[in-house]
Amino acid sequence: MKHFKGWLSVGVLYLLAALPLSLAQKLGEWVGLRIYRKKGKSYQITQKNIDFCFPELDVAAKDALVKKSLVETGKLAGEMGVSWIWSPGRVAKKIRKVHSEEVMAEGLAKGKGVILIAPHLGNWEVLGLYLSVHYSITSMYRPPKLEQMDRLIKKKRARMGSKMAPANVKGVRMSMKALKAGEVLGMLPDQEADEGSGVFAPFFGQEAYSMKLLPQLAAQTGAVVVSAYAKRLPGGQGFEIFFDRVSAEVNEKDLLLSATAMNAAVEACVREVPEQYQWEYKRFQHRPDGTRLY
Repeated sequence: MKHFKGWLSVGVLYLLAALPLSLAQKLGEWVGLRIYRKKGKSYQITQKNIDFCFPELDVAAKDALVKKSLVETGKLAGEMGVSWIWSPGRVAKKIRKVHSEEVMAEGLAKGKGVILIAPHLGNWEVLGLYLSVHYSITSMYRPPKLEQMDRLIKKKRARMGSKMAPANVKGVRMSMKALKAGEVLGMLPDQEADEGSGVFAPFFGQEAYSMKLLPQLAAQTGAVVVSAYAKRLPGGQGFEIFFDRVSAEVNEKDLLLSATAMNAAVEACVREVPEQYQWEYKRFQHRPDGTRLY
């Protein structure tokens, strides 16, 4: 059954890839609205996170953000065929504008590499493809449980030369090697860290168990840290990519200070387009007092 599910998932991606971007997003929007109306698990987690992170909003505004978030997540799912199956050149035509990319050149010029913070915001697969076309990049990732999906993800993410580093000891060695060579290391730092590998640091005014690896790498290598995301434009128009320099405090050896700077960079990106963030993640699962939010 697991083998069958893997091939089924791959097949759906190829079917989605046959659609124009606008239609794929419309299909995803329909799925997102169904999830919102069913009030199931994804809805409940999204609602909890938004209630937790935006206490200043009234009930109606929070519900509106929940709805938008689930719709945008649906669009992301609809775009997966586009992101992974379309040719790089075809995807590149959907990138309408790139903002503040000079921070990448400035960071690389220092010779210690660039750590790129890529939140689960907008379409990070489109961002990853853009980066692999323009930079020598190693990307850390968590392998999915389905073997067929893992093979597809590695093949498609690496099709323009990006090196894939698993989130284990081997991947850490690959990451250090890339930074020592003055290259780019891409990381998605906004999932809850595994037990023992994180530190509690503020995120949207709440304590979130956050990864130590990125701050540790930044401190050890002196790499410049940059944030980036690919914002989804309305009406199937495509995407805009945004870069920004992260506070130098992310390079501090004090883990709490550096993790706080890391989370602040993610939060700054999210506040620009909060409905396109993956609020369906259990970002605040473990609380400092030992309890669980979900």
